[in-house]
Amino acid sequence: MSSAFKQTSVREQVPAEEWQARVDLAAAYRLVAHYGWDDLIFTHISARIPGPEHHFLLNPYGMMFDEVTASSLVKVDLAGNPLMKSPYFINPAGFTIHSAVHAAREDALCVMHLHTENGIAVAAQKNGLLPISQQSLFALSSLAYHDYEGLALDENEKPRLVDDLGNNNFMILRNHGLLTVGSSPAEAFLSMFVLERACRIQILAQSGGAELAGIADPILDGVTMQLKAVTLGQGAELAWPGLLRKLDRMDASYRE
Repeated sequence: MSSAFKQTSVREQVPAEEWQARVDLAAAYRLVAHYGWDDLIFTHISARIPGPEHHFLLNPYGMMFDEVTASSLVKVDLAGNPLMKSPYFINPAGFTIHSAVHAAREDALCVMHLHTENGIAVAAQKNGLLPISQQSLFALSSLAYHDYEGLALDENEKPRLVDDLGNNNFMILRNHGLLTVGSSPAEAFLSMFVLERACRIQILAQSGGAELAGIADPILDGVTMQLKAVTLGQGAELAWPGLLRKLDRMDASYRE
């Protein structure tokens, strides 16, 4: 009588570094859902797997963000081709923006693209993000814009998007949404937290109808110089463990 077949888990198939990347990326998806920034199944966060290969993790297409787990993330190459047997698949069109940024920026180990209501509202404004809050200064210190070209399906748009992003870590996709890049899911998430909050503050301030008080250019320039010495990444290192503890208290299944 043959012994029962034991299916090998994803965790058993991948190196420890990849598993940690999976846990952190799954946590980022859960946190986006927790803060109400998700758009059903229609945005993405991608993370590069540690190592010399350009291999990436992306959410399974059709899975809600609060359902994503470390094991369910799909491993793909830069062209979006699956690299590991999985019952799930990705939305190739959804990887268009991410693959462009990953290919152009070796430092962009995580790319987060969201369609938040506040972000799109600011992205629809001619003057974009205004220097009216301390939160806005963090984003304005490294902010780029990319004009809307329709649904992000055209490969020809990639070089224009990459050129617009340059070396910046924040981007407002006009009429579309927000994008942040980081050296880890923690850093990309913290950058998005700051950018989304700056957008929300702007919409709230504008809704009051009163004339807004902007922050003077010398202060903005000073903050930009300070942030070159004190990066958001350091803040992410401090905030991320607490965010993981929050998730563990709510639902630790993202680690599965």
